[in-house]
Amino acid sequence: MNRLAENELIHGRLLEIAEPHLIARYNTALKGFGLKPVTLDKFAIDQTGFSPQVAEALGDETYLDPNGVNRRYIILTPAQEELPVVHTAFSNTAQLMHEFFAGNRRAIAALTIKDVIFGEIEDSVGEVRSIDDLLSIEDVTFKVQAGDGLLDKAAELRTLTDRLVQEADFWKDDAALNRMVDLARDTGDIRENPLVPERVVFRHDAYWTSHFGGLYVFFDEKLTTLICDASAPGFRRSRPWQVAYIDKTDSVRIFEFLANSGRLELPRESWAGPARYLEHRAEMAVRALIAREAPQTDFSKVDSIWLQTWLNRNAAVVEADGTYPFLVWARRTMAQTGRLAVRDTPVEHLFQVVRAKPDHPDAWLTNRLIAEHAPGDFLSRYVFDKEGFYAFYEAQGESYRTHIVETLKALYLRDKKALRARLYGL
Repeated sequence: MNRLAENELIHGRLLEIAEPHLIARYNTALKGFGLKPVTLDKFAIDQTGFSPQVAEALGDETYLDPNGVNRRYIILTPAQEELPVVHTAFSNTAQLMHEFFAGNRRAIAALTIKDVIFGEIEDSVGEVRSIDDLLSIEDVTFKVQAGDGLLDKAAELRTLTDRLVQEADFWKDDAALNRMVDLARDTGDIRENPLVPERVVFRHDAYWTSHFGGLYVFFDEKLTTLICDASAPGFRRSRPWQVAYIDKTDSVRIFEFLANSGRLELPRESWAGPARYLEHRAEMAVRALIAREAPQTDFSKVDSIWLQTWLNRNAAVVEADGTYPFLVWARRTMAQTGRLAVRDTPVEHLFQVVRAKPDHPDAWLTNRLIAEHAPGDFLSRYVFDKEGFYAFYEAQGESYRTHIVETLKALYLRDKKALRARLYGL
């Protein structure tokens, strides 16, 4: 994993914290959570305030997520809004953080001038013991604290200000007026810079969670669909009213759900051709096959001639695997007819020829689920399913790991937005 870190493919784009006053504020938040302060001279944080270096110092990777629910956060600066989330049990943590920043931008900017903001993203359960606990979560509330008591002081000043306006003789109370002056020295003019965040309740939309070996929850108007391991506690093999349970190994039912609910872009030349989507899938498939059959291959020397030679010499292996020949046939069929009939697609290749509908609200989550079912495409896995990608990467040989890193640097890190737009329409 060191190679991934060195190339900013893990814990990349984090914000370095080295100023003593910010480190002190961070430690104030840690103590507020009942944790030990750290003695680091610098560390890097993500959007939620999670730091790999702090986690290592505390010996606890889950110090901001101790039960995998009611996620903690630490905000030192409004600049965190633009950072990624690199450690979370729920895929929608970043979305919730973005909504909190957007809904309280002025308050966050004002508070972080002098203080740290920290707290929990609180939901209706304290611990996840079964699927029913997850399904009971409908919205979350940001519980907000500040290290130096600025929020309490702002609330007190607001109360005194309201009394001054509403009570005719309040201006005669010298002690109260002096208290207002003292509070204003700390808070500033709360009429111009409101310190108390106003929007703290947000809907818990579709998500993936690491609980029970990985679980997806999708919401539609009259039905909630849950995809996970059938052995998870609370999984119903029948289909109760308003909730559909799908075993994560049932590729056909998963595909049917995504297609019937309008989340899939089915194989059509109109999008797949310009995106060169099947060409990309085919290249990923053949490289994964080479890594499996010839793990010592020096991929830095692999070019189109080398690939064709390898395919010819290993025709039996390629045919037995089936993925590359299928994608070549699918590409030719779509070029000729403009489409590919799903009924003509073998079950094991269904997810190779589709992507999420780019304009659907669940596009990222759907692409994550698709990527799980096309594991050889490590680029798609990296874009949408970081946890799955890291596990895949660790299982590869040294030569293929090097190739993976170089490919991601060349194809993805160079221009992320362009690649996501071309391949996935995002």
